[in-house]
Amino acid sequence: MIMLEERKLIVEYGKKLVTSNLTKGTGGNLSIYNREKNLMAISPSGIDYFKIDVEDIVVLDLKGNIVDGHREPSSEYHMHRIFYENRDDIDAIIHTHTMYATTLACLNWSLPPVHYMLALAGPDVRCANYATYGTKELAENAFEAMKDRYAVLLANHGLLVGSKDLANAFNITEEIEYVAELYYRTKAIGEPVILSEKEMTLMIEKFKTYGQVKKD
Repeated sequence: MIMLEERKLIVEYGKKLVTSNLTKGTGGNLSIYNREKNLMAISPSGIDYFKIDVEDIVVLDLKGNIVDGHREPSSEYHMHRIFYENRDDIDAIIHTHTMYATTLACLNWSLPPVHYMLALAGPDVRCANYATYGTKELAENAFEAMKDRYAVLLANHGLLVGSKDLANAFNITEEIEYVAELYYRTKAIGEPVILSEKEMTLMIEKFKTYGQVKKD
């Protein structure tokens, strides 16, 4: 079976998204890019994460053609493919509909650095312009807003995160949701103090050698 290990990881982390309360039902999608094979494995469309088996994961080339798999791939494959085609620092992507990050996205707000852990994604997390789900326009909007960063809010939609592997993409997703909740809660009782650009630049540099999630 092509990309067996990648498929196993997608099944595993799909379940972790649900058990970690980062998505519900069939919401969101995950993928891994194998640069050596120039292929990506992606979760199937519309199947409960706890009912997805390894053979349900779909393998595509970067033109969107199915290379292996009998399921329909996620409708958001354009949004995964555009990063694999144009970013050599991203080999895994997780898209979720987390509660607090999506709340900000529905306000069309960006997420400022209210906590230093945001530096895992960048100095802030921008909100991309709205576009219909599954479209090339949404993929292009997400790519543009995520330049020089590893996360982006999708207006009235959700959160997209990219990293070198699925373990780190999952970690960034968790931390972005945590910071989004902090921002929501601090805004509810006052005006949060935002960290300076200088401090966030320092944090980004420090995180290059600290706090990286290692694959098992």
